[in-house]
Amino acid sequence: MNGGEIAALIAAGAFAMLVLVLAVPILRLRRTVDAATRAINDLTDRTGPILTKAETTMDNVNIALGQVQTSLDGVNVQLRKVDTITGHAEAVTANVANLATVVTSVAASPLVKVAAFGYGVRRAAARRSRVDDDRQARELVRQERKRRRRRD
Repeated sequence: MNGGEIAALIAAGAFAMLVLVLAVPILRLRRTVDAATRAINDLTDRTGPILTKAETTMDNVNIALGQVQTSLDGVNVQLRKVDTITGHAEAVTANVANLATVVTSVAASPLVKVAAFGYGVRRAAARRSRVDDDRQARELVRQERKRRRRRD
């Protein structure tokens, strides 16, 4: 046996010792990996229905959000219609106010003039009636005086 062969034997022995020393942690690591795999499988088995329920819930939430969006779109359409109606009502109110002003000014002015004319006519008629009454009274007084004079 020469020196190269002895060195090879020592190297092979050291490699075997290294394999044996590393085999123990590797076997223990294998057990740990197996335990972790079992724990993950158990967790998956336990959370599987929960995740399925969560997915179903999320799907329902997405459907509800879609319906809410549709409802909001409908509300926006109705608000636009109400806004249009409000604008028309505002225009009608302004037109009615203007019409009331015009009617008031047109109707009030002739009515005031007619009322003043009527008052003037009544007053003039009353004066004329008094004047006629006074004239008749004077005429009666004159006639009475003439009668008295004739008697006397």
